[in-house]
Amino acid sequence: MWKERLSGYSTPSTLPPSRPRSQSPAPRAGPHLAPWDASRRPNLSPRSSSLSLILSAGPQQSAGESGTRESSRFSLPGKGPDPLEILERILYSSECVPRSTPKHVVDAETGVGPVILSRDAEVIGSIDFRGQSLRAFAEAIAEESQLLKDENLSGPGGFAEYEREKDHFEDLRSSIAGCDNVLCSVEQYLSSFQTDLATVSAEIEKLQTRSTALNQRLRNRQAVEDLLAPAVDQVSIPPALVRRICEDPVDREWVLALAELERRSEAVERASQNERQPRALADVKPILSDLTDKAVERVRDHLVAQVKSLRSPNVNAQIIQQKAFLSVKELYRFLARRHAKLSEEIGQAYIYTMRWYHLNHFTRYSQALERLKLHVLEKHDMLGQSDSSRKATSAKESAASYDAFNLGTRKALLRPPSPAALTSYLAEENSSTHSLEVPFYHFNLALIDNATTEYSFLMEFFSPHSFHNVSRKFAQIFEPTFQLGHRFSRQLIEGNFDCLGLLLCVRLNQSFAFEMQRRKVPSLDSYINGTNMLLWPRFQIIIDAHCESIRKATGALSGRATTALSLMGGDSSKQSTAPHPLTQKLGQLMQGILALSGEAGDDEPVSSSLRRLRTDFDAFLRKFSKSISDARKRQRCLFNNYSLIVTIISDTHGKLADEQKAHFEKLKGEATTTA
Repeated sequence: MWKERLSGYSTPSTLPPSRPRSQSPAPRAGPHLAPWDASRRPNLSPRSSSLSLILSAGPQQSAGESGTRESSRFSLPGKGPDPLEILERILYSSECVPRSTPKHVVDAETGVGPVILSRDAEVIGSIDFRGQSLRAFAEAIAEESQLLKDENLSGPGGFAEYEREKDHFEDLRSSIAGCDNVLCSVEQYLSSFQTDLATVSAEIEKLQTRSTALNQRLRNRQAVEDLLAPAVDQVSIPPALVRRICEDPVDREWVLALAELERRSEAVERASQNERQPRALADVKPILSDLTDKAVERVRDHLVAQVKSLRSPNVNAQIIQQKAFLSVKELYRFLARRHAKLSEEIGQAYIYTMRWYHLNHFTRYSQALERLKLHVLEKHDMLGQSDSSRKATSAKESAASYDAFNLGTRKALLRPPSPAALTSYLAEENSSTHSLEVPFYHFNLALIDNATTEYSFLMEFFSPHSFHNVSRKFAQIFEPTFQLGHRFSRQLIEGNFDCLGLLLCVRLNQSFAFEMQRRKVPSLDSYINGTNMLLWPRFQIIIDAHCESIRKATGALSGRATTALSLMGGDSSKQSTAPHPLTQKLGQLMQGILALSGEAGDDEPVSSSLRRLRTDFDAFLRKFSKSISDARKRQRCLFNNYSLIVTIISDTHGKLADEQKAHFEKLKGEATTTA
């Protein structure tokens, strides 16, 4: 039974939880005492466990007594009652002795110890006293209890350790107190925050209600504004619009403001035509009229200033046209609608300015091109003239090495891409000698480029006018410049008998005409046609001069064989069948003409000119062959001359070239058959 009780009370989990020391009814020990931690208590022997069980409270004790004894159990026994007295009091308590029997009965023989009553004899007999008397057993228990107390004082978790950890515990207590203070302040902050949050929530609800009301009012005002805005817009002029029209510089933003002014003016005009006119129209019309007059004045000043800037020296008119005119092209249209007479005067001022501008610049350009050195062919360079009598001249230098009848690379000007126009500075510094077509090409290329730019500008800027009106303005601007171009072309070709150079000028002029058709600039047709009327007659004159020189050479052969031999460069004692030098020159001339006439039409005078040259050459060659006495040599001479011409023109193409090759092949065949 004692073992069962010991096992039941020795388990820490079955012990009742100890209350805090402040709540214990027992007297508190001094500062050197500390509560004993049951988890760190050393294992007890069975005997000490039995004594602890005996000292523990019985099942009939109240909770208060149990707590008092529990606290006494963990206190030091230095000042408590003697353990023997406690044991004696337990053993002889009233609970073990009947009420009718006295508590203490002393043995008569020994005089020691109480007499145990019979009803507890079984309980006492079951206690193991280890073969000792009760007093000895109690003394042993007391000694063990004293040892246990000493261990509690000096062992782990005892008083000594408490003294060592006292400062730490004090710091911990201070930290806990600080945490309590912080938590109190946090609690107060959270309480105030909750209060403020409730206030803010109420304010938000008020703002939401107010916002809903304002939104409803806004929708109502927008609905009213949608109904009244058109009517108000017709009879109102924003101050910003007036300020911009009167004060701001003329640029794209100003043009937009001008368009807004016109829109409002048109709206007022439409509103004034209705039967029910708003009263505000009477106040708005004078303001609109004054503002429109101010806009007309500013447009006039701007356009006049830009026209004057075109007369500045070394100015690029195309840049001014793009940036100062076309960027605000609506200004002239506004001026044409509001003040037609003023717009016409400004247009006329622009015409006179650009007329002077182009004439001045092209005059200087033509003078620069006139400084180029040119190969000039005179009448001494005709086909019928012998090499000894050729007197080819050029500007300030001899051109004896220049082959006037060989086309060579001169056709490169017709092949795309065409070279750019020569600038005035480069023309003045150029020291090379050029052919007739070079200055003609550069002058006319610059002219058609500038004319194209000007025509495009006139069509875009003066768009309110009709096509005929714009064409008339263009003609007024370029009329003196076109006359200058014709004079320059006439000066180039007069006195120059360069047949291939002149035909090159014709082909260049035709290519310019095709380019103008591609650019859709019909206003240059008159200039191009006038240039053609200068070139073709001069071409006919040169062909006539060549034919006349051949006829003169033919006339010089009649009845005089020595003359013919001298023309061949041979000795009078020998008669050669080699081709005549005239044949070589004629073949080269025909090859150049045919190469430049691959796409020529039947309406051109080239075909008739070649037929005339061919006829006169046949007469010359037949009369020349008669000076040879041997018939076989005579035919051989004809064959060699015709073969040379066929060989030279064999690389040409086109209808006209095929016709000429067929003709000389036929003559060549006749000479072979006769031979």
